[in-house]
Amino acid sequence: MRQPRARKALQDVAEHYGVCVRPLALRRTDKVTGLTEIVDIPCGARLSSKCKPCAEKNRKLRQRQIREGWHLTDDPEPPVETPTEEVRALLELRCALVFERHEAERISDWKQVADLDAGIVDLDEELSTHRVRGKLPRPAEESKPRKARSTRRREDAPELPRLPVSTRTTGKVYTGKDGRTYQPSTLLTITLGSYGPVHTGARTRRGHTIPCSCGILHADWDGLLGTPIDPDSYDYRRAAADAVFFAAGLDRLWQNLRRAAGFAVQYAGAVELQRRLTPHAHFAMRGTIPRALLKQVAAATYHQVWWPQFDTAVYSLRKPPVWDGDTSRFVDPVTRQPLTSWTDAVDALDGEGAEPAYVLRLGTVDARGIQHGTKDAEKAIRYVTKYVTKDLTEQAAPSSEPQRDHFDRLHAELALIPCSPKCANWLLYGVEPEDPKAGLVPGRCSGKVHQRKTLGFTGRRVLISRRWSGKTLADLRADNRAWVREVLAGALADDEQPDTAAGRYLFEIARPTDRDVGSLENRIMRSIYLRHTWKDQLEQALRPPEPVPATEINTTTSGEEK
Repeated sequence: MRQPRARKALQDVAEHYGVCVRPLALRRTDKVTGLTEIVDIPCGARLSSKCKPCAEKNRKLRQRQIREGWHLTDDPEPPVETPTEEVRALLELRCALVFERHEAERISDWKQVADLDAGIVDLDEELSTHRVRGKLPRPAEESKPRKARSTRRREDAPELPRLPVSTRTTGKVYTGKDGRTYQPSTLLTITLGSYGPVHTGARTRRGHTIPCSCGILHADWDGLLGTPIDPDSYDYRRAAADAVFFAAGLDRLWQNLRRAAGFAVQYAGAVELQRRLTPHAHFAMRGTIPRALLKQVAAATYHQVWWPQFDTAVYSLRKPPVWDGDTSRFVDPVTRQPLTSWTDAVDALDGEGAEPAYVLRLGTVDARGIQHGTKDAEKAIRYVTKYVTKDLTEQAAPSSEPQRDHFDRLHAELALIPCSPKCANWLLYGVEPEDPKAGLVPGRCSGKVHQRKTLGFTGRRVLISRRWSGKTLADLRADNRAWVREVLAGALADDEQPDTAAGRYLFEIARPTDRDVGSLENRIMRSIYLRHTWKDQLEQALRPPEPVPATEINTTTSGEEK
């Protein structure tokens, strides 16, 4: 029983060589020769629990992306391409469709309006396949009313300094006493506030044991790490709501930092969970900002959630509102009166003295200066990306009974918080969800907010600003492929050179049950051999040429000739 299984041993070998363990089989047909073969492409998983080699490859790409954009001295401005003739033709056709829709809407020809809307959607999908970024607004979406709320700051929030924001993305240059110039950057950590005292655990340093934060020396301090000292007084409600809206609070923080610093602050970082199961973030920020200003901006940053109130439940899970098929509405289970619709509940927020349902406030920020080219810079990049290959809750998985109780109690609170206007949990608070339908059951919403693997945080794990390095992950992969082709150009024979002719091959997804698709194990073994061969070829191409041996001296020649 101690002997490893052959499949597990093969997976370990594949992970050692960086070969995907869940490859996707594609059938490639050569239109010139007619040859058809099965090729494997990596699955591209970002979590090591699914595919460790692909996740590690993605982590290294993120590290390279952070490294290339962190300490730039000039603004990254990639040249913008000129639109192709196909793009211009598609845009001209879209202009004609928009004009025809306007005319059809003016004469109330709604059937033609619907047909033109469908044509615009198809045209936008075709346009997205070309080299064009962004999307154009659709006329059908402009007809929906948009609510504009006041941008006046809250009276209970500190003042936020504001400067004219320039287009500059680089930081300030400092001059030392010796005349040398420095342009450092910042490692920024953003942490939410406290919801109650928690166990910080005991640590052993040089033979001395440090007691827990509660003042007691616990036998199993690791099992209590991150759990509340008093669970009854711990504010689980606010902890759950902060996790749901943490991503929106980060966006507001960067917006305020740019306004307060006066330049386009650029950032690249990742979100992870603390041991107390609260999200916090580590960011590599280009340039430096005074620590006092950073703390002032963090204290003045907040995010208002303009939803109906959801702090007090009106109904219980045992006796929620019921669906009335005659009126297609949710009604009170006793009085049979319909609930307040979502539209009416949101319109009531425009009245005098209306307050948001929740206000997120950031906790503390910690800043550390990092100089380019130092060991601290590489260590900080690894620190920012250390958990990007793990699931959000995997890095803080409970390992003891107190930690499991803390996890379950926070998840139970998240299960009752509304995640969107269409969430079924609105029924508990006397509000009918947007677009109601039969079958909605509060407490059983399938949204990601309520899942155990997210614990409320559903935003992007890796956050990188648009003007960070001027390159996306696809650009970095293309650079890697171009470098390999350039290195191997002189090392491979003519018949081994990669064929880059556009449109020569046809690809289609092959199913595992197809006859020409082999077993997964055999495909992985073939990929391992190819990877090993390619690695040898690359090492041989990078190896410097051997020196030409000197010609042996002829002992029969005269001394002058020698």
